[in-house]
Amino acid sequence: QVQLVESGGGLVQAGGSLRLSCAASGRTFSIYAMGWFRQAPGKEREFVAAISQSGRITYYADSVKGRFTISRDNAKNTVYLQMNSLKPDDAAVYYCAARNTVISRDDKYDYWGQGTQVTVSS
Repeated sequence: QVQLVESGGGLVQAGGSLRLSCAASGRTFSIYAMGWFRQAPGKEREFVAAISQSGRITYYADSVKGRFTISRDNAKNTVYLQMNSLKPDDAAVYYCAARNTVISRDDKYDYWGQGTQVTVSS
C-alpha cells in the first residue's frame, strides 16, 4: 500500500513554470513506476509523463515533450514534474500515480493521489 500526496499546483501565466511534487508514503517507493496524468473539465484523463523505478526510463505525451520533465528522488520518496512554457491548454487537475510493474503510458496504475490544480492564464 502506498499513499500519494501531490503539491505545487497553482495559478501561473502562460509561458511560466511550475514544479509539481508527489510525496509517497512507505519504504518501498523505489519499486514503483510513477506517472503523472491530468484531467481538464469536460475531458478524459490523459497521460502526461512516466518514469521507471530507477529513473533511467521516461515517457512523455507528445503535447508536453520538450516542455515538461519528470524526475524522482527515491531517497525522498518523491516524484517531480517540472513544467515549463506552460500553455492555457495545460490547465487541469494533475494526478500522480504508482504501479508495481513496468513503466507505462496507460492508466492502469495501482495507486493515485488526490490531485493538484494547475491553472494557466493567457
